[in-house]
Amino acid sequence: MSQKELITAVGLGAPMYSRIETGKAEPSLTTLEKIAKALGVKLVDFFEADDNNLDDINSYDASLMEKVKTIEELNADEKKMVFAFVDALVGKKKLKDALSNVLHDVK
Repeated sequence: MSQKELITAVGLGAPMYSRIETGKAEPSLTTLEKIAKALGVKLVDFFEADDNNLDDINSYDASLMEKVKTIEELNADEKKMVFAFVDALVGKKKLKDALSNVLHDVK
């Protein structure tokens, strides 16, 4: 699948896709789910390590992967609620960080 096809399937603009791809922006959980669906993979595949990286996984990461696997098993409405909640928390953190940076720059 080409980048253009993926962008179209997910409903992202090219600039946003570029920022996500280069690590300048973090996709929401909802966007990650759309990308996984478009690529024909499970959301958890983005978080699983391959055999070469198993030594780098700590218990927190393993717990997170288990939670993502469980989310994959929820029905569509339950997933939507989980994604909305996580997206709201991430948005709150980003806003808090941005305000903190502005206040720091003012000093």
